[in-house]
Amino acid sequence: MNIAKIIAGFVIAAASPLAATAGPAASILDVSTQITDTAIVFPESYQTDVHRMQQNWYLRNYTALDTSVSAPVAATDKVITERLTAMPTTIEMPFNQVVRSHIDLYMDRRRSLVEAMLGMSLYYMPIFEEALEREDLPLELRYLPIIESALNPDAVSRAGATGLWQFMLATARGLGLEVNTLVDERRDPIRSSEMAAKYLKQLYNIYNDWSLAIAAYNCGPGNINKALLRAGATEQSPKDFWDIYYFLPQETRGYVPGFIAANYAMTYYADHGISPALARRPIVTDTVHVHSRIGLDHVSRVLNLPIEELRLLNPQYRKGIIPGDVRPYALRLPAQLIYAYLLSEDSISSLANSSPSRRPLVEIGARQAGSVESVKWHKVGRGETLSKIATKYGVSVDNLKRWNNMKSTKLKRGQRLKIITYVPAPEPDSVPATDADTVSSMVDLTVNSDNGSVNTVVVDEKPQPKKTTPKASSGSSKASYAATHTVRKGDTLWKISQKYGTTVDKILKANGLNNNAKLQIGQKIKIPKR
Repeated sequence: MNIAKIIAGFVIAAASPLAATAGPAASILDVSTQITDTAIVFPESYQTDVHRMQQNWYLRNYTALDTSVSAPVAATDKVITERLTAMPTTIEMPFNQVVRSHIDLYMDRRRSLVEAMLGMSLYYMPIFEEALEREDLPLELRYLPIIESALNPDAVSRAGATGLWQFMLATARGLGLEVNTLVDERRDPIRSSEMAAKYLKQLYNIYNDWSLAIAAYNCGPGNINKALLRAGATEQSPKDFWDIYYFLPQETRGYVPGFIAANYAMTYYADHGISPALARRPIVTDTVHVHSRIGLDHVSRVLNLPIEELRLLNPQYRKGIIPGDVRPYALRLPAQLIYAYLLSEDSISSLANSSPSRRPLVEIGARQAGSVESVKWHKVGRGETLSKIATKYGVSVDNLKRWNNMKSTKLKRGQRLKIITYVPAPEPDSVPATDADTVSSMVDLTVNSDNGSVNTVVVDEKPQPKKTTPKASSGSSKASYAATHTVRKGDTLWKISQKYGTTVDKILKANGLNNNAKLQIGQKIKIPKR
């Protein structure tokens, strides 16, 4: 990775005049054990809602707490130091008062959080360990998600870091994790663990020091490099986390101590009277590849599997939709249901296809064949907005503004708004809706929003001028016409021609009319023979 190589050379480049005058460094052991901090900022995960966490489907169905151990048990500094030293780790686990503050928080005030995390660890720790083993990393790193997310795959920090390993969006995409509206692999325990292990390995290769690599995981290599420079780190005088402690962002200062405390808490919980989690029954899972667009609810209904269990096993599908029509996606299921899924795949796909789905093509403002334009007037009621009115009539806000020559969305009570919709065209013998050739002396409807009543309003009350029907040419005779049609409201020449099986041109010629002729209600129109 090119950026890793660039950062790797930063510590060597830090040999500046400032670094040269920094003087001899104190013993690393002395610094790590004697450091104190009166303004410790604990990780966000310490504030996890334990009650909500305890409602997790896995905890309720697969685990139980051994309540035989419950009374808090304190430990002296000496005992805690001995226990940390006895832990079989390759990552240094020193003791100091900052580490003690984090341990006390887990062992005393957040005991219930530790109990919940112990239950979730039965499912997640094997996943973490497998990913770390694959990259040949220390297994004590499996407790990093304890301080990152409290083992909540849906955890989202104030800064937007997401998932068990709390990846920021840019970092996740840089590592190859997919993040979009439907899929967020930061929430996928397996994929995120794989990428977290690779990222931790990259960071260790930069600094060759696990305390710095772990700190860089929290605040980024840039902040670590700046702290190293300010602390006077050189190739001849390297620094570790405890040397640069006071040059780090305040939250990062508590990150390595929190990591040490998480290892201690998950190892020595019983010695402090915290109830261990017991597995009621094992949960063994496997994956199948999905090649069509289905929902977790469809799988749940066909396989009779609780939807909560499916969401627990597949938290990466944010909306419960697997977009297998884009590319194959993995679906994690209890191992005993894999064969059942393969046998029921067609049924699941059929159920998904019968549900409302996305339309691949949509014609904007499409009007059905045979429909005609209908104009309504809406009287604005108290508290109504343009958006509510648009939704009521199934039209857009932009169209409402255009129809009413509005420059803003502000409305006044009692204001009348023009609404244009489309209604099915009437049969020839019925009274049809408004049409371009319909006379203007028509009635319109105004919907009163205050009481829901409908008022009949005359749009144009001016009397229509009477026109004399032009006489046919002298050469014509009554016998040459098939019928006489009396114009009704809504009639057009085209409708009349269709009714009698003739053409508009023939009707115009038979009645001595031109192409711009307007029909009047009650007008007699001669229909030529076919």
